[in-house]
Amino acid sequence: MKRRDFVKGVGAGLVAGSAAASVLPGSAFGAKNTKVKWRMVTSWPPGFPILQTGAEALAKRVGELTQNRFTIHVFAGGELVPPLGVFDAVSQGTVQCGHSASYYWAGKSPAAQWFTSVPFGLDAQGMNTWLYHGGGLKLWEEIYSNFGLVPRPAGNTGVQMGGWFNKEINTLADFKGLKMRIPGLGGKVVKEAGGTVVLLPAGEIYTSLERGVIDATEWVGPYHDLRMGFQRVAKYYYGPGWHEPGSVLELVINKKAYESLPSIYKAALDTAAAETNVKMLSEFEQKNSEALSILETEGKVKLKIFPDQVMKDLRKLAKEVLAQEASKDPLAAKVHKSFTQFKAALNKWSDMSEKAYYTRVAG
Repeated sequence: MKRRDFVKGVGAGLVAGSAAASVLPGSAFGAKNTKVKWRMVTSWPPGFPILQTGAEALAKRVGELTQNRFTIHVFAGGELVPPLGVFDAVSQGTVQCGHSASYYWAGKSPAAQWFTSVPFGLDAQGMNTWLYHGGGLKLWEEIYSNFGLVPRPAGNTGVQMGGWFNKEINTLADFKGLKMRIPGLGGKVVKEAGGTVVLLPAGEIYTSLERGVIDATEWVGPYHDLRMGFQRVAKYYYGPGWHEPGSVLELVINKKAYESLPSIYKAALDTAAAETNVKMLSEFEQKNSEALSILETEGKVKLKIFPDQVMKDLRKLAKEVLAQEASKDPLAAKVHKSFTQFKAALNKWSDMSEKAYYTRVAG
């Protein structure tokens, strides 16, 4: 072979190799030269603190981790699709990803409810443990795969409050005839207790409570509840939030879009979601503690704890409701079994660690 032919051949090989590297998913060289622009839709109002701002922070973090080669434009609920249109928009590929809560999609798959929160279930730490190390995330991925989606935990509210009431709750019978705004599995438990569950968007809750359209409402926790002004139209503020002890927020991703990403972009997206999962919970805890102090100093709100017997009765009803929901669908039954077995095993350790610390050490 002549020298010039050899050099020409090597040069052609290098060009071909470089071209291949620029399109190969997962190669660092390819990612470096690939710019990706996505859109994210959420279920939250524009500027809504912690939830909407957290979704925006997640998108910003993806840009930071990829030197702004992978950017995500975030749209609040209603700006591009309705707040409860996130699942369909991402599944159909209208947008590449969304931020929401899986219990909104019970109509798509009953099993989805378990991945947000379960009445008398696991707190934020327990949910993370089940999802990341107890097989929960694999089950979640299995279920969402049927809809062309990939889920990632991306935030947690922590233990919520039990809600705002205009009458005291002394026995389970006090739920009979009670008109309460409460979604998800918790709402099904209240219905089983004889209450009337009313589903309302955020903008209608205050006036409905003020005018007596509803007698009670749950929302999130002190920080968001204070902003909603419920302390001006309700007499009693009850805790703890037995219905949502650790509500997981989700980053839901179109599966085809996710799989088309270079591996380092996938890693950036997964990392940003995991960071958001930690940071959002931390922000909830900090802001809730401050807001609770404000509510206490106002002197108009009576902070109450649900009586022990009410908790026992609601727990019993919750067990029945969960069994009923699990029986509706084989996947729901599979998830319920995984969750229940994991919780039972984790409780043994929690009794000696978290529970023992708070009752015997922290006081």
